[in-house]
Amino acid sequence: MNTLGLSEPIISADSHITEPPGTYVDFIDPAFRDRAPRLVDGGEKLGEVFVVDGMARPLSLSTAAAAGKRPDEIKAMGARFDDLHRGGWDPVARMADQDRDGVAAEVIYPSIGMVLCNHSDVDYKNACFQAYNRWLAEFCGARPQRLLGLGQTAMRSPEEAIADLHTIKDLGLRGVMLPGVPAIEDYDSTIYDDFWEAAIELRLPLSFHILTMSSGKTRGPKMAGFLSIVRGCQDVMAMLVMGGVFERHPNLRIVCAEADAGWVPHFMYRMDHAYKRHRYWLPAGQDLSKLPSEYFAENIYVTFQDDWSAFKQADDMNWKHLLWANDFPHSDSTWPWSQEMLAEHTQRLSHEQKVAILSGNVAELYGIDRAVLV
Repeated sequence: MNTLGLSEPIISADSHITEPPGTYVDFIDPAFRDRAPRLVDGGEKLGEVFVVDGMARPLSLSTAAAAGKRPDEIKAMGARFDDLHRGGWDPVARMADQDRDGVAAEVIYPSIGMVLCNHSDVDYKNACFQAYNRWLAEFCGARPQRLLGLGQTAMRSPEEAIADLHTIKDLGLRGVMLPGVPAIEDYDSTIYDDFWEAAIELRLPLSFHILTMSSGKTRGPKMAGFLSIVRGCQDVMAMLVMGGVFERHPNLRIVCAEADAGWVPHFMYRMDHAYKRHRYWLPAGQDLSKLPSEYFAENIYVTFQDDWSAFKQADDMNWKHLLWANDFPHSDSTWPWSQEMLAEHTQRLSHEQKVAILSGNVAELYGIDRAVLV
């Protein structure tokens, strides 16, 4: 239930599914079926985990479905699939989960599919993503107004990725999550210009999510590494800005997902400082007609959960591109206490800003009809 006094529906711009056992095995190209990611019993210590051909470590869903748990209850391994939030794969159960959190609709990202973005075999990755897209279309098709799925492409080539965009659009999905690194060159290369234009024409927003690219080597304990996971997304955003992608494609809309947002004002300053002070000995990828911060403000959207600094600094960035999310059912999720958290964190916002960040911005981006959600 929405308890913030807003007449507009609250929409999560970044939520997830937890892939059920048949996601890949049942939907993958038969040529890859014997190698498809599959859920296996890893014993008491590991619990039930996904085994992925070509990846040394099995993938656990323990933290991918830890929403609502106390910190001392969250474990890296040991969960069994039947103990996870049923709403992670059952669209009917998902409606009750949304209602409990006061959320009227969600933009849906994968869980296992995030890690698969880093798979070294691009052909295998492509087969997995196509299987996932087919499964996701069925999941979202059960409640299409409230479950807004994002497809995946392996980016094997610009030409194939354009074909993927059309397939994803035909499946009724609302956008596309890209792997952090494409198979050929990098995203600032002009070989991707036709791809960007195809996404604009098809009205498919493109997303880069944390954990879909390397954030570099970190020092210290694992918790120190947790702090670095936003860096991979920041690197991609800087590349797109400095590489002239938005200069060449001013209507392109990119989502930086789950990397928080409080850093954005300083990041825009830092890009402008580099451009103004150092552009002659550290040239950008091409000549820019505007300051880097202007491209960020005009072309990039950012999602965040309980980043209070994002709400506090909303006036220091383009708040019409800020997208709140509950991240259900992952361990970082604000479910089921999103309403209480938002009541506290949005106190300083104007009514217009609240409506935009919690509802209007994501609705405009993905073409969501809010009238059917009220």
